Amino acid sequence: MSDYQTPDDLKSIPAFVALAPAEANAFLAFNHAVERKDGLIPPKYRELISLAVALTTQCAYCLDVHTAQAAEVGATREEVAEAALIAAAVRAGGTLSHALLAQRLFERYEGAG
Repeated sequence: MSDYQTPDDLKSIPAFVALAPAEANAFLAFNHAVERKDGLIPPKYRELISLAVALTTQCAYCLDVHTAQAAEVGATREEVAEAALIAAAVRAGGTLSHALLAQRLFERYEGAG
């Protein structure tokens, strides 16, 4: 199944939007708002943030789009690598915090069986 996810899927966005135009256009308007060039956060940082989030959500299409856009706005390979490792550390931190919750829940359920 090597064609499970392919960049060509992005070409089907207009047809997908046509299936639920109110919802899709609201989503696209929100997406365009956060991708604006005149915000307080410069475009390069916006793309590095987007790329880090895409890595943690594991969205292949987002990785494709935001890697290309990061390169367009001048991000370097080193910045992309740092953003990736920051995302990995934060994701690992989330795992650790949930492990602490699991330990507390385990204590609650341990004697309830």
